[in-house]
Amino acid sequence: MKQIIALGGGGFSMEPDNPLLDNYILNQAKKAKPRICFLPTASGDSDNYISRFYHFFENQSCDASHLSLFHPPTRDLESFLLEKDIIYVGGGNTKNMLVLWKEWGLDNILRKAWEQGIILAGISAGSICWFEEGVTDSYGDGLEPLVCLGFLKGSNCPHYDGEANRRPSYRKLIKLDKIKPGIAVDDGVALHYIGDEIHKIVSSRPNAKAYKVSLKQHVIETELPTVFLGSS
Repeated sequence: MKQIIALGGGGFSMEPDNPLLDNYILNQAKKAKPRICFLPTASGDSDNYISRFYHFFENQSCDASHLSLFHPPTRDLESFLLEKDIIYVGGGNTKNMLVLWKEWGLDNILRKAWEQGIILAGISAGSICWFEEGVTDSYGDGLEPLVCLGFLKGSNCPHYDGEANRRPSYRKLIKLDKIKPGIAVDDGVALHYIGDEIHKIVSSRPNAKAYKVSLKQHVIETELPTVFLGSS
């Protein structure tokens, strides 16, 4: 079963005292102690980011590891990643991340992981990357469209309520036909895909939402049903 869990914002890096989204990710592995590997490529393999990952996940019931492309643990990256249950991609510069992944062959390894049933998850850059296109601030002064891996159809815009220029920029790019219509996601919301269809949308914040953003004669924004994980 192919699964992707794409976070618009939240998780250990943005909500260190709110474990709802990260625990949701761990629970989808259906194992007592899933093996989770962090890919911090988009942050330039930031030591601080890696430390925050371990600070959270080493206190959960899981086997945590990370893959740095600046200090790779092995030459056989494919075997290293394909033995995991979850691959969790951090935020940062999406454009640089995708360039590095292609150079190291991670784009093909991640597709193989997905097809083999390893859960792919991530926040921000780690959300955008799975779609055909994403809205990124990786280069230039403003937000621009970026061609991504294309595992999932359409485009993706994270931080929809968290950064003032995200919503107007995404809507404008769709209106001008510079980016495919897609899904916009507030901070604290995760899109859970099974195959290429949304299975469930969950949130760590009571009022956070996700939206289908499409284009007819004008841009149409449709709120999607979202389950607050703290309600139970």
